[in-house]
Amino acid sequence: MAREYTLHRRAAGPSSGIDYRAELNDEQFAAVTSPPGAALVIAGAGSGKTRTLTYRVAYLLDHDVEARNILLLTFTNKAAREMTERVRHLVPHDVSALWSGTFHSIGNRILRRHAEVLGFTKSFSILDRDDQKSLLTGVIASLEIDTKIRRFPKPDVLATMFSLVENTGESLESIIRHRYPYFEEWQSEIHRAQAGYAKRKKDTNSMDFDDLLVLTLRLFQQDEELLGLYRKRFRHILVDEYQDTNAVQSELIDLLAGGGASVMAVGDDAQSIYSWRGADMGNILSFPERHAGCHVHKIETNYRSVPEILDLSNAAIRANRARFDKDLRSAREQLGVKPALVPLEDPATQASFVAQRMLELRDEGIPLEEMAVLYRAHFQSLEIQMELTTRGIPFAITSGLRFFEQAHIKDVAAFLRFVTNRRDETSFKRIALLMPGIGAAGADKLWRDWVKSGWAEKDEVPAWSEVLSGMKPPKKAAKHWEQFGYILDELTPNGEFARPPDMIFSVLEGMYDDHLRASYDNYENRRSDIEQLMTYGANFEDVLDFLSQLSLLSAADGEPTGDRAEKDDEKVTLSSIHQAKGLEWKVVFVIWLADGQFPNGRILEADDPDQLEEERRLFYVAITRAKDELYLTYPLINPKSYTGDIIQRPSRFLDDFPRQLVEEWRITPEWGNPDDPF
Repeated sequence: MAREYTLHRRAAGPSSGIDYRAELNDEQFAAVTSPPGAALVIAGAGSGKTRTLTYRVAYLLDHDVEARNILLLTFTNKAAREMTERVRHLVPHDVSALWSGTFHSIGNRILRRHAEVLGFTKSFSILDRDDQKSLLTGVIASLEIDTKIRRFPKPDVLATMFSLVENTGESLESIIRHRYPYFEEWQSEIHRAQAGYAKRKKDTNSMDFDDLLVLTLRLFQQDEELLGLYRKRFRHILVDEYQDTNAVQSELIDLLAGGGASVMAVGDDAQSIYSWRGADMGNILSFPERHAGCHVHKIETNYRSVPEILDLSNAAIRANRARFDKDLRSAREQLGVKPALVPLEDPATQASFVAQRMLELRDEGIPLEEMAVLYRAHFQSLEIQMELTTRGIPFAITSGLRFFEQAHIKDVAAFLRFVTNRRDETSFKRIALLMPGIGAAGADKLWRDWVKSGWAEKDEVPAWSEVLSGMKPPKKAAKHWEQFGYILDELTPNGEFARPPDMIFSVLEGMYDDHLRASYDNYENRRSDIEQLMTYGANFEDVLDFLSQLSLLSAADGEPTGDRAEKDDEKVTLSSIHQAKGLEWKVVFVIWLADGQFPNGRILEADDPDQLEEERRLFYVAITRAKDELYLTYPLINPKSYTGDIIQRPSRFLDDFPRQLVEEWRITPEWGNPDDPF
């Protein structure tokens, strides 16, 4: 039977002296002061979610709940620290006994006390990604898997597969079939690797990050007495960003709350965008059904964006069927500027527009650090990076390395560099290290053999495949070495250099695509990057000019030059939308809003309504990052190296809202003239 209890206010009133009615709006106040039991707080973008959670903790402490009886679960250590610090400043109570942290840190804390129950010791090691790779490398070697003909997935990819199994509840067969179909022929060996990895972790008294959740759940499932102790301890459970929970996290919360504890889940279903790493939006949608007597609170007052932007975001998300109904209302006055919808001729024109508009906004008094360019995939920032570099506009990238600094871009470029400069030791060794069975010592030996052959000093190589066949790579790399020679032959047909896009295509299809599949868990994104590099390379006839430009752009530091140089470090932000969640800027440019680009082409091909709705939520997250001004842009034409120019259809998300909510801009042929830009 569920335990019943009542919150009692101190006789002298809240000891913190907080006037909750004055400090909170009506929606926040209702959530913060809600009675014991289950509560779901749907907190819209920019509505003060962190404030609500913080004041909820303070309210509990002010009503005789001991800090040790509160569990606050977050998704980042930063969020946990921030909320704990805010509580510490709000109330005079000692909060040192409050359990606050990420799911993983709380799991670690529990397992450090009870690991023996599961066959580990309390001094178990926690494996980071490098440790996992090292352990898996040993496991693969012990299985004696023959990888001479076909590439077996690298430890990084295996680690991601095994993590998805734990976080989604799907079988390994399902994960391989739906996410890694090109490894189905290795399914038996991957199963053996999974079993070997689990055994090796146990043998070495080690856990990876997934184990911190999975084993904590297993601990409670296996030991009811222990579960009872923690249920008695955690009388109040608060969960941040609940829409991002996976199956393990949700089950863990339900299990702990099953003894009658109060549980408050705070989140926003409209910002659920991480299904690809195991998050299940169904957890938040079904929360009221799973927790009897649940009160649902909606916090719809937005303090971030002007009404014009919120009108658009509300309309955009209504097209989704799986959601809680809510409409964000702005606490701000109208700015009088509608979001701009800007079709542009091609990607280069899109980049030119964004850069010039930034400079104009800066002249109007908006600092560069208050501007951001958001995109669906990292490769879509290529033209923007080039344009900002050319114009001397400083930028910071939160979605990863600068385009030309990424490992897979440098790998492909190495083939082109070596074929044009046969004394390029760095590029030669980089290529050799891509082949199975070749390490640093092997690459160095092959380089010495190449130098001894004398071909490095000759003006041209008549037949690369014949020349390279005279060298002796390790047996495991023999097939790849032979293919390397054929690729170099294709790069120099009839003794002449092929065009840059043709060269990149030969490298990708001849060898590198196979390496991408086996080495990276985000294979499709990296292949898209290389295809974008091919498109960029189509602007060059001379491969030496192309390589020179790559080097210059890689070396560019994005700092302002000329008369725009400033002593401060103002920088525009370039970010994928996934990494922009939780951030905000005065001005936001959302680019590449064309079908196949955003929403993603693979999702359109899959014809999966759930995936399309997540793409729409991603669009919603993007537009709700803007405080004052929002620009929605897309190129009308997408130039492709081999298939010719593609006329693009505007994103279907642009059809989800009435046109009167945006101002449609037309860029005239005179665009780019500083005296008359429009």
